[in-house]
Formats: sequence, C-alpha cells, structure tokens
Amino acid sequence: MQKKVSIIIPVREINDYIRESIPYILKLDYSNYEVIIFPDTASDEKFDKTKIIPTGRIGPAEKRDLALKYAEGEILAFLDDDAYPRSDWLKNAARHFEDERIGAVGGPAVTPQNDNLLRQASGKVYESKLCSGNYAYRYIPGKLMEVDDFPSVNLIVRKDVFEQAGGFDSTYYPGEDTKLCLDITKKIGKRIIYDPEVYVWHHRRELFAQHMKQITNYALHRGYFAKTLPETSFRFSYFVPSLFLMGLVLGPIACLLIPFLWPAYFGVLGIYVLALLVSIINMKDIKLAFLTMAGIFITHIGYGFYFIKGLFLAKLVR
Repeated sequence: MQKKVSIIIPVREINDYIRESIPYILKLDYSNYEVIIFPDTASDEKFDKTKIIPTGRIGPAEKRDLALKYAEGEILAFLDDDAYPRSDWLKNAARHFEDERIGAVGGPAVTPQNDNLLRQASGKVYESKLCSGNYAYRYIPGKLMEVDDFPSVNLIVRKDVFEQAGGFDSTYYPGEDTKLCLDITKKIGKRIIYDPEVYVWHHRRELFAQHMKQITNYALHRGYFAKTLPETSFRFSYFVPSLFLMGLVLGPIACLLIPFLWPAYFGVLGIYVLALLVSIINMKDIKLAFLTMAGIFITHIGYGFYFIKGLFLAKLVR
C-alpha cells in the first residue's frame, strides 16, 4: 500500500510558477498524495487535490513547519514554487522509505530547457564542477549515494522524523535545510539518500544581478555555518572561493614585495582561465558559453567575499 505523501509548497502568493507546477504534479504516477500551498493571503484559485492555506506574512521555513499541523501524509515532500516534478518523482522517492533507516530523500533540481538564456547560463554555472565541485549532483543527475546536507527545493522527509527534528529552524533562511539535515543525520541518526531519479526541474535566477543576490546569500550563511554548524559546513571545498579571492587580491602585493613570484601568480591565473575555457568547451551556443564563463568567475568572487563575511558575523540576522 502506498504511503500518503503531502507535497508542501511555500509561496508569497499564487503565481505563474505554481500554475505551471500543478499540472505536472497532477500527472504524477503516484496516487496517494495531497498538495498543500501556503501563501501569505487567501486565494480564489482552486486546483485538484490541493489545499490552499493562507499563513500571513511569514518566511518559507515557518510555512514548511506548518506541515506538522495541516499535512495528512506520512511523508512530507518539500518543493519550491519555481520547481516542478517529473512524473515518477514520488514513486522513485517512496521506495526508499521502505527502509526504516532512511529519514529523508533528495534528488537533482535541473534547469528547464525552455528557460531563457540568462537563466540557462545561471544553471550552467551551478552545474559546472568548477563552480559546484562535488556538489554538482544537486543540479544535474549524479550517482545514487548517501548525503548529509541537501537543499529543500527537492527534499522529501518522513513526517515523524521532521517532527522529531523540530521542523526547520526558521532562524535561518536560506540554510534552514542545512540545520534540518544535520538534525536528521546527527541528532536522530537517520540516513539521507540522494537518488538521481527523484527528479524535478527548477527555474534559475537570471544572471547576473538575481543570480549574485542568491549566491552571496548562500555564501553568507555557509560562512556563518562553518563556525556554528561545522559538522557539515566546515569543509575545504566551501573555503576554496575565498582562498581564490584572497590570492587574486593579495597576490600582486606579495609580488611587488617579492618580484620573482610574478611568474607563479600569472601562471596560476593562466591555469584558472584555461579551466574556465575547458568548462565551456562543449557548449555550442557561444553566448551561453561566455555568459557561463563570466558567471563562474563572478560567482567565485562573490561567494568568496560573502563566505568570509559570514565567518566573521557574530550573529546571522534574517
């Protein structure tokens, strides 16, 4: 018998993303589910199998926590409003919950092919190993594996585990998913599985301004978490953009003091530019390729700066 799943979508208002997503949700090849949308205010719009529950002006984390009050499902499937699932999304996730050791399941959030050029470029930045490193599987399908940190855009959790964890810690946004995953794996002792077949599409923010606003917010929180939640955030890969930025800025000063370092400085820069070129070598669209290359560079700079800023914050205010 299928476990009942409650699909939880926090929004400010019923928007075009929701109107796009609901038809995909209603075509899921999994019958035992409900959809709960939490907007700020009431709406006259109606969708099949869907409850729309106004919450007032609260954040996404608090809205997701309301699943403990309103959701009927044994499983909570958290989905962002600008994401929509493949038809086998829930079916592929549900099979993992036959194992009682599994507390949560996540899968890739892939850029839709019909997104505009600037959104596609943002997606390519996230997909790039040069940018996301070992975490690129969050944006393109990777291999089946166990993880200990996963974004809430496509995160499916046992309701009893979610309740035991105390829900999302709404002190943090973004980053509330990092705290939840840490509670699931370390406090409760359950496993989180990444399955590339638990697949959704996710619209990106456009390069450059919207993308950078998002990435610097991520970096600020990750820097803060590196000292407050070090179990999953104090990792060398998160420090790399900051080390690159420091080398880029401080390198010339060191070279002025020690001139024989100039060849090493320019050598490292040359290797970096070569890596950028290799990262776009298979792209047929020239505009997309150069936007992606520029996007990777400014992402490194912005992430590096805001990660350092997060490290030195005494308190993170949402």
